[in-house]
Amino acid sequence: MKKVFCIGELLIDFVAENQGKNLSKAKEFTKKAGGAPANVASAISKLEGKSVFVGCVGDDPFGHFLLQILEENHVDTSMAQKSDIFTTLAFVSIDEDGERDFVFSRGADRELKYDTSLKKEFKNNMVHFGAATAMLGGNLEESYNRYFFDALTKDSFISFDPNYREDLWKHKEDVFVKKCTPFIQKSHLGKFSLEEAQLLSGKKDLKEACAVLHEIGVSIIVITLGKEGTLLSTKNFSKTIPSIEVTPVDTTGAGDAFIGCMLKQISAHDSLDALLNDEDRLTKIVALANKAGAITTTNFGAIESLPTQKQLDS
Repeated sequence: MKKVFCIGELLIDFVAENQGKNLSKAKEFTKKAGGAPANVASAISKLEGKSVFVGCVGDDPFGHFLLQILEENHVDTSMAQKSDIFTTLAFVSIDEDGERDFVFSRGADRELKYDTSLKKEFKNNMVHFGAATAMLGGNLEESYNRYFFDALTKDSFISFDPNYREDLWKHKEDVFVKKCTPFIQKSHLGKFSLEEAQLLSGKKDLKEACAVLHEIGVSIIVITLGKEGTLLSTKNFSKTIPSIEVTPVDTTGAGDAFIGCMLKQISAHDSLDALLNDEDRLTKIVALANKAGAITTTNFGAIESLPTQKQLDS
């Protein structure tokens, strides 16, 4: 089984209690571990895969708490870094449908420094680029791009989730698209929301969007559609795979659970070419990932809500 290196932010989600999707009215907050790459790493490890988190937290009580959470969930944190800058925070509110409103207070995640020793570890393994904050400048963006180059030169399986956040890119959407394009060109697997697929392709129709994204370069496309399931597309076939019915209470981490479950399953495969041509196998991989994402929405908080293999098997 291959290791999956997940690069990017690990942060505190302060989740508002007892109110709807209006952060300005929130009075009480609960501390939760979050950050998309860390969620993905935890999803993989909770499903008995091998994950390594590569990111930076503050050398403060919040940063210590976050690393402890990852370690408790059997994520390899040996490549995590600590900074004198405070740990990144996100303040989140959730409405009755589980949808989120959030504000970032950015800190240590941007301080991640490139580590040359990781390059050799990428060989014959997998690297997931799924950080919401990785293209906002700082050491993180430089390290992110250098690790991307390393993954290419070491023939790693590359996964990309743009994790678009409107508040971070308002009036700069064209910059976001430009920065994402090299990752779309070279990734084997691209995971997109409906909004991301339309933004990055410039097409509203999903069939046309997939055609553009494939033309740019990505081999396997999955577009998550919430309760409608997931559109799976390769250059050979396209289909929508339904999810399971649940009553969501918090959608935080659902997409991370989905891609983490996909990556864990793919990590057991030796040949990408064989997988690309195996429609039945890819369909089963996405169907199980749909289930993982759905289960995650039935509880509050991302990491503690991620399913175990036992839950998926039931």
